[in-house]
Amino acid sequence: MKTPNLEHLEEQPARPKRKMWFWNALVILLVGMLASGAFFWLYLQYAPLPPNDIANTSKLFASDGAVLTDLVEGGENRVKVSLQDVPQSLVDATLVTEDRTFYDHRGFSPIGIARALWVDLKSGSVVEGGSTITQQLAKNLFLSHDQTVQRKLREAMLTLQLELNYSKDEILEQYLNVIYYGYGAYGIEMAAQTYFDKPAKDLTLAESAMLAGIPKGPTYYSPFADLQKAKERQRMILGMMQESGRITEAEAQQAFAEELKFAQQKTPSGKAPYFTDFTSWQLKNSYKISEEDLYRGGLKITTTLDPGMQAAAEQVVAEQLKDYPEASGLQVSLIAMDPNSGAIKAMVGGRNYGTSTYNRTLAKRQPGSAFKPFVYLTALHNRYTPATRIKSEPREFTYDDDTGEPKTYKVHNFADHYANSFITLRQAIATSDNVYAVTTNMDVGPDKVMTTAGLLGIESTMKPYPSLALGTFPASPIELVRAYAALANGGYRVEPHTVAQIENSYTGDTQRFDGQRRSIIEPGVAFVLTDLMKSVFDDPQGTGYRVKHMLGGRPVAGKTGTTDTDAWMIGYTPDLVTAVWVGYDKDQLLSPKESHLAAPLFADFMSRAHESIPVRDFPVPTGVVEGIIDPTTGQLATENCPVRQREYFIEGSEPVEYCEEHPSLTGTIKNAGEKTESGLRSFFDWFTGKDKSQ
Repeated sequence: MKTPNLEHLEEQPARPKRKMWFWNALVILLVGMLASGAFFWLYLQYAPLPPNDIANTSKLFASDGAVLTDLVEGGENRVKVSLQDVPQSLVDATLVTEDRTFYDHRGFSPIGIARALWVDLKSGSVVEGGSTITQQLAKNLFLSHDQTVQRKLREAMLTLQLELNYSKDEILEQYLNVIYYGYGAYGIEMAAQTYFDKPAKDLTLAESAMLAGIPKGPTYYSPFADLQKAKERQRMILGMMQESGRITEAEAQQAFAEELKFAQQKTPSGKAPYFTDFTSWQLKNSYKISEEDLYRGGLKITTTLDPGMQAAAEQVVAEQLKDYPEASGLQVSLIAMDPNSGAIKAMVGGRNYGTSTYNRTLAKRQPGSAFKPFVYLTALHNRYTPATRIKSEPREFTYDDDTGEPKTYKVHNFADHYANSFITLRQAIATSDNVYAVTTNMDVGPDKVMTTAGLLGIESTMKPYPSLALGTFPASPIELVRAYAALANGGYRVEPHTVAQIENSYTGDTQRFDGQRRSIIEPGVAFVLTDLMKSVFDDPQGTGYRVKHMLGGRPVAGKTGTTDTDAWMIGYTPDLVTAVWVGYDKDQLLSPKESHLAAPLFADFMSRAHESIPVRDFPVPTGVVEGIIDPTTGQLATENCPVRQREYFIEGSEPVEYCEEHPSLTGTIKNAGEKTESGLRSFFDWFTGKDKSQ
């Protein structure tokens, strides 16, 4: 007989115990989940909602902390209305655009998300959003717009709380009262007044469809920003309303054809409006701040504006143009910038922001002779020196146009005034000699001049023509101050900017923005050209000499520029670079008196702007040497030269021969008895290397 396996029999009773443990654990888990769910539901049901931030508007401050403006006028641009006072057409247009199943879901709509994704994929652009109206309300009432996981989770909880605590009509009413419609308008009542100058209850179907399309992208779909895009969006919304059965095809067509009468855009209050407008543009485009964050993000934005300089700029414009009625159409722009950082200190974009918000510091106009420094900077990088002489007389040049056809260009000086003799670079800059500029341009190569201008920040399209030297291709004042800044700061390109610091009231974070500097030209060359450009004011023949007395003896470099329709004065000290333009928006010809307004405007402003800034000269960089020349020969001066001119040279480029027309009688000066053809011949020999072979 076989012995039974007792070990096997003894293990059998252990199985029921393991089964009981599993079921007990499962029951505990389910009870725990139910308890947690109940607790979570009770929390959502009874926990108070956080305070909302709908009035937390952003502000702009000057560099000294003074408030410039609220980005929403008055701090809060909204008027609450009840849902009963909102036309059904606006409700329907909003629902088909933002949340078609609003009355059927409990805060989240998977069908809506899927539909939005499908519509966006078909259209190739963002047409519908996946967020429900409740989600958007939670975000607008309680949250910042940071795209983080933590914020998304809070949005989900707050969405559920809203759905548990309010009816659908109450949620929709709140949404319509807080949503942003662009141009500082929050809520449908302010949107109706801002765009159509009427209360929301009087909106037509056409107007409702137009407004319902704006919140998805106020920057893009506002009729004030782009009427064509706004009309396309209106057509789409009317089509969706028709498709959902809310209106008929005839009503949709009639609404789209309706001529809309828009309200006049209101002039915002605040100081330095041209500057604050440009700051808002930079915040959105350069600093990538969304328009919604910009207007309701509670940002404290410290700008670069100097209140004293801004006040001086506005006063100078008013005083210098007092004899020219605004009705005449004569306009002005002034922009002043720290050349070392690119911080814009003052900006006047026109005579009266209330009658014209067009900012002329951004407008492209022909700079005329104000472009010549870029020609001479190129020349100094290509072996020209302050002693280089060119004959000032009528000249003719040949070149090929865009089609390759040979063309002839005759260059003339203003009023046909010529020296009819050789002049130096300093004399050419002081008197704004056109012949010297065009000759230099063609000698060094217009392509090189265009490259130099581009490196300095001139973004306008240019062509390699002889006339390039005379500023025939348009550039804006803000481009020109950026370009001149590199001459003032020793060769560094800086970017004009208006924002110094942004503080976020939600996170407490602070971002500082310091100017970026990039070396683009040799410091010695920048200094030499700057010293030459002082003669515009210091030389009795200089085009800016008549305003020298207004500058108080402070070293200033600059250049005038005059065309038939534009008058310029651009200049700088080591601390400030300023561009002034005077002219007409529609290219009306300037009178002789009007063409001379830019220089006194410039000098008056620079004098006031520098009142608290110590006087200092431009520092001489290493690699620069000083020499005394005779400007009539371009050679080193002797004790017998009747005219002597101190010049700076890049080391190694200075003249080595002494003046032959006025030789030294002491016999101690080398080369006094050697005969050379001329100062120009001497330069040519040096340029080609012949002098080294002798």
